[in-house]
Amino acid sequence: MAYVINDSCIACGACLPECPVNCISEGDIYEIDQDQCIDCGSCAAVCPVGAPNPED
Repeated sequence: MAYVINDSCIACGACLPECPVNCISEGDIYEIDQDQCIDCGSCAAVCPVGAPNPED
């Protein structure tokens, strides 16, 4: 199961350097490439607004 970033994302960039497979892309709301995500949760651990969550 991959992580997804929800609408609460503030595009602060805290998650970018934490992703070990570099699958997060910048934008108004950041996005995670579902095919590359290894479900490690590193992005969620540093997000100040809790935007990354496991995909349901």
